[in-house]
Amino acid sequence: MKKRNDVDVFNNSHIKVPFVLPEITNEDKKAILSTLNQNLLTDGPKLREFENKFAKFTGVKYAIGVSNATAALQLSLKAIGIGKGDEVIVPDITFIASVNAILFTGATPVIADIDKEDYNISIDSIKKSLTNKTKAIMPVHFTGKSCKMHKIRNIAKKNNIRIIEDCAHAIGSRLGKKHVGTFGDAGCFSFYPTKNITTLEGGMVITNSKKNSEAIKALRNHGITKSYKDRFTKGKPWEYDVIIPGYNNRLDEIRSALGISQLKRIAKNNLKRKNAALYYNSKLKNNELVTIPKILKDEDHACHLYVLRIKKSGKFSRDYLFQKLLKNGIRSSVHYKPIHEFTAYKKNAKIIDKLDNSKLVYKEMISLPLYPQIKKKQQNLVLQNF
Repeated sequence: MKKRNDVDVFNNSHIKVPFVLPEITNEDKKAILSTLNQNLLTDGPKLREFENKFAKFTGVKYAIGVSNATAALQLSLKAIGIGKGDEVIVPDITFIASVNAILFTGATPVIADIDKEDYNISIDSIKKSLTNKTKAIMPVHFTGKSCKMHKIRNIAKKNNIRIIEDCAHAIGSRLGKKHVGTFGDAGCFSFYPTKNITTLEGGMVITNSKKNSEAIKALRNHGITKSYKDRFTKGKPWEYDVIIPGYNNRLDEIRSALGISQLKRIAKNNLKRKNAALYYNSKLKNNELVTIPKILKDEDHACHLYVLRIKKSGKFSRDYLFQKLLKNGIRSSVHYKPIHEFTAYKKNAKIIDKLDNSKLVYKEMISLPLYPQIKKKQQNLVLQNF
């Protein structure tokens, strides 16, 4: 019987411009291979080195490597005591991981609207979403553009609530001289293959709180008080305590070595991303059907995504452009379907605001290909479709 010919969405043989292209260099491969010669392959010296270098890069006292960014968010929320009966405010336009992390703690996500200008969480909507159960805000630095953290911090201080920053898009983003993730109790980063640096899977929490750092370290390792290395070098390996029921969210040595290698190139690659984004802007700025993102030359923006808004005119629309690009061998995407539209969150999340901005923006937004290796020739192929 002849097998059905399915389309392999990961086969880019017919694609002229992929949406994303992870950069794994020979140096990265050597770093991975060298790690395989170690006896300790998880929660070991490479992880400690990666944590120390990431802490220095972001300007914090503590960095804690974990298995992914969802775990980073969940453990950070638990470390500050978020649990059943609490409410955490989160934007409507974000990846579902942000909301899942809140639900995993037993707390209730409260879905806030976004700002039409930068697509980050709306300050007015945060204020509308506050209740006597609000215990934290989770601002998401969408596309690598920093949220209005000074205003968010003022709201948090006034209402005695905590801040956990979702920095999945924002490795290298700064507000003034401060790296994002340093304005609240913790900042959480993703090293997924599409991100500005990748460890294939993996994440990091940064904090200036020793208490939060120690809690997250315990939670990522089943709540055990000693690392594997400590258990086998300091006394009897079975003599340890479990101070809290925890999780298996450790980051292994192979991914840590890859992270160390990738971190060396982050400044250079982020600059390449920004230059590519500015090139798109320069070519689209006079198109009346397009709203381009505000990416200033002197603004420290990680440029993880390049998100446009397309005004419908006749048959030309966001969906029409998506199909046209695909037909011409160019992959694009939409970031993201609003949280309030998913079945799971209609039941488990709370909505106070009308979410007018996120509903409008979602109908118009599209993400164009953007990665450090993209060439102007490829960008011009994209631009020909406008």
